[in-house]
Amino acid sequence: MMDAGRHPRIQLLVNSEVEDITGFVGNYQARVRRRAQYVDPAECTSCADCEEVCPVVVPDEYQQGFSSRKAIYLPFPQAVPASYTLDADDCLGFNPIACGKCLEVCDKKCIDFDVKDEIFDLEIGTVVVATGLEPYDPRPNDEYGYTSFDNVVTSMEFERLICAGGPTEGELLRPSDQKVPERVGFIQCVGSRSTNRGVPYCSNICCMNTIKQTLQIAEHYPEARQTVFYMDIRAFGKGFEDLYRRSREEGVDYVRGLPGSVEGDPETGELVVQVENTLAGKREEHRLDMLVLAVGMVPRKLDTNGNRKTGTGKTGNGKASASKRPIDEILSLSHTSDGFVMEAHPKLKPVDAPTRGVYFAGCVEAPKDVKDSVTQAGAAASRAGNLLSAGQVRIEAITAELTADLCAQCKICAKVCPVNAIVEADKKSDLYPDFIEAACAGCGTCAAECPFDAIVMRHFEDQQIEAQIDAILADDPMEKIVAFACNWCSYAGGDTAGTSRLQYPATVRLIRTMCSGRVDAKFIWHAFEQGAPMVLVSGCHFADCHYIDAVTWTQRRVEKVWTQMEKAGIRPERLQLDWISAAEGQKFARVMRELDEMLRTVTEEEVAQTVSILKKKNFGAPKKVAPLLASDKAPEKAAAPVPA
Repeated sequence: MMDAGRHPRIQLLVNSEVEDITGFVGNYQARVRRRAQYVDPAECTSCADCEEVCPVVVPDEYQQGFSSRKAIYLPFPQAVPASYTLDADDCLGFNPIACGKCLEVCDKKCIDFDVKDEIFDLEIGTVVVATGLEPYDPRPNDEYGYTSFDNVVTSMEFERLICAGGPTEGELLRPSDQKVPERVGFIQCVGSRSTNRGVPYCSNICCMNTIKQTLQIAEHYPEARQTVFYMDIRAFGKGFEDLYRRSREEGVDYVRGLPGSVEGDPETGELVVQVENTLAGKREEHRLDMLVLAVGMVPRKLDTNGNRKTGTGKTGNGKASASKRPIDEILSLSHTSDGFVMEAHPKLKPVDAPTRGVYFAGCVEAPKDVKDSVTQAGAAASRAGNLLSAGQVRIEAITAELTADLCAQCKICAKVCPVNAIVEADKKSDLYPDFIEAACAGCGTCAAECPFDAIVMRHFEDQQIEAQIDAILADDPMEKIVAFACNWCSYAGGDTAGTSRLQYPATVRLIRTMCSGRVDAKFIWHAFEQGAPMVLVSGCHFADCHYIDAVTWTQRRVEKVWTQMEKAGIRPERLQLDWISAAEGQKFARVMRELDEMLRTVTEEEVAQTVSILKKKNFGAPKKVAPLLASDKAPEKAAAPVPA
């Protein structure tokens, strides 16, 4: 951080937050709010005179609440810039001034109570998201007596207790009586790998962090007895197995089994841990002086106002950010099922976001240790540097194109675009929506939702898809199932099934689209009108959609078609909707077998009746509207109904 602060080409904005980001790759505009810290960093010499006279004492968040700080304080020893800051929430007040002692003793007069938040705009080309994660909070479930016993601490709190810059200056002392513990226990996977509390995934760093801490205790307190309660020790990194072996050689006792209960002995103050040792096949009782919970890592949470929360210690008072919108919403970031952001491709683009020009670094993408975070940060910086040095942005020619003569300015396209590549028309000046081609991801959701067929998807035009449907059903239509498959998930799932040599019937004919959101309702009706006995629409799972939330519009569209089929007297079961990921080759084969069984229940008479009904109903035909002239004013209301 100090190197970044000294770099001539790096502008370090401390005590600041991003409120909004608009634009597209290479042409982003960021609105930043710099919080008032009431101390001029250019004039402050960190003399600490103001801190000495400040009468307010509050828990120190940096020390996890084990020590205190003043209302005016240095955030942490290596803070850049090395100047004090005033916490307005903790100060006695300065409107009017209730104390003012810090201002009186400041020789530099660098304290100004009248300073306000500063809002300014930045023109940027790329964005690197590195918002990190936060430790699992064991308080809601009151796991292992964390809220009941002072000597039960989390791994983060233990890190501050044993750190040389911590509240005890590196001497390990119990919080209850300030004595050196002789027996220390560690419980692994607290809040991780659990379906009924915490998160189901492995948090990656907990095992090795505990092993490091046992080695620290063994080095400074060789007489201390240590016990680690675990499910599995995952030491997969370079040199990690050697550290695990060293820990066991130092005398650390590893017990395979998680404690069932933790109780306190009121007479001795000891912690009594009951655990089933699955290796020994017996129940054991351990008496400890201190217990450390190796808490898992979870994505940064949002409060009820949509603001980011900061982590808090046992007695800390971490404050939520005042940002109106979270960065996830600002940058249209998608998430995986575990809550972390999803990259554009796990293998080919591991640091790229689905939104072009946005990259990930560190634990915002998944739990990882320092080495992996540094590696990913270097990759993100390299990707951003390559884009900026190119001067021009290369995009795939699968973007959307507006046919202005057919546009009725219903604004549906701008509403459904997952990457904000369509800007609504300005009633005072612009007549048509503005299509930002560099930001378009080519999902085709806008084209499928446009009720006037005013949007054309290059390389995935309506005529091309309908021609594929006609070719599939030209011969023996009763033996064919028309399936629309998402390029990234369900179509790739078919590839996985093929490479795995999984058997499934050959009745299914796939039509690849970049996203299931491209599947217009009229494609489904066209397939039925051409004699298709069954139609399948398949795409990504909701948590895995590569186009943020485009899959939600797919479901709404198919549900609307189901309703229309039922009203028209057509069996809705003949249209199937399924979510298949790229890794679910077995599910792909199973779904195809089930569809083949359903295909055998459809008769030629039923198909002929469907064709007759559709020719009369003419479902899926675009609405006809009079073209708008350039001089026409945009309508005050939407010219087309918003889809259900």
